[in-house]
Amino acid sequence: MKKEQVAHCQFSVWYPIFKKHTIKSLILPLPQNVIDYLLDDGTLVVSGSDHNSQPIQSNNSDSDAEEDIQWSDDETTATATAPEFPEFTSMVEEAISALGGRVFPKLNWSAPRDANWIALNSSLQCCSLSDIFLLFKSSDFVTHDLTQPFLQCSDQDSPDPVICYELVLRKWSELIPGGEFRCFVKENKLIAISQRDYTQYYQHILKQEEQISQDIQDFFSQHVQYNFLDEDFVFDVYRDCQGRVWLIDLNPFGEVTDSLLFSWEELMSGGEIPHQQQEGPAFRYTTSEVTVQPSPCLSYRIPRDFVDLSNGEDAYKLIDFLKLKKSQQEESEEEEVEENPPQ
Repeated sequence: MKKEQVAHCQFSVWYPIFKKHTIKSLILPLPQNVIDYLLDDGTLVVSGSDHNSQPIQSNNSDSDAEEDIQWSDDETTATATAPEFPEFTSMVEEAISALGGRVFPKLNWSAPRDANWIALNSSLQCCSLSDIFLLFKSSDFVTHDLTQPFLQCSDQDSPDPVICYELVLRKWSELIPGGEFRCFVKENKLIAISQRDYTQYYQHILKQEEQISQDIQDFFSQHVQYNFLDEDFVFDVYRDCQGRVWLIDLNPFGEVTDSLLFSWEELMSGGEIPHQQQEGPAFRYTTSEVTVQPSPCLSYRIPRDFVDLSNGEDAYKLIDFLKLKKSQQEESEEEEVEENPPQ
């Protein structure tokens, strides 16, 4: 995988080529001050015309009070002020409105799929810049786009292509996960198709295997093959209930892209998938509920207990937590006394 191939998979590069066959989208240049804000490790504070600015207060009491796990009456409060991006905010609001009021956000390559847990509706659907910032600042995928887009490229000695970062807003569409598939192309030949949401079993895929594969092959040969800038690439599609196929995304042909139900070793083995039984591309999907797996994005989530503690949903967990901390402190003090008895 070369740096040039990664650059070719930027949304603004492939979208004009396949605009007729994908979801309506708008592309906005990302100002440097917004990029700096997204990369800032500080506390998330956002504002927007649709939301009141939500300053976050940090209470700093004296150390003795903290050690005793008690509230201090002598607290000092620091208020974090929400950054303002008036021109960019206006552009985003106009774009969201033009796309029907609800959008799916992403950067040049990645969407914040690893951060949907933090949204109130556990969805990537956004209606404001505040919603977008919340997802972006919580996403490792977005951080990778902004800091290490060429990390796994083989030509590390060559200079990085110049990247102009962009906010991509896609018209929100209710896509059924069972209709999403990832397709692998080598030397302009479709060699493999994988169920996108392989953690779930969808009975219709088992029943319609041949038709689904044929529909995707037809879409590839009619609209994608020989039209992209590279001959090795990965593309995602959505097949609706009428059997129509839509292009969703393009990705580099390499380990930076999730190979799902295949391995990169077999995908790179001369263009043919080992042990392939049928003609045409290999098609893999979850065949029964027995093979259902946990979502790979679960590893990006914080523990449920932390969520309960932070939002006050489980008061007993908070009480147990405080008791545990106090018990640990007492044990530590006893050990110090035993190790250093008074003279």
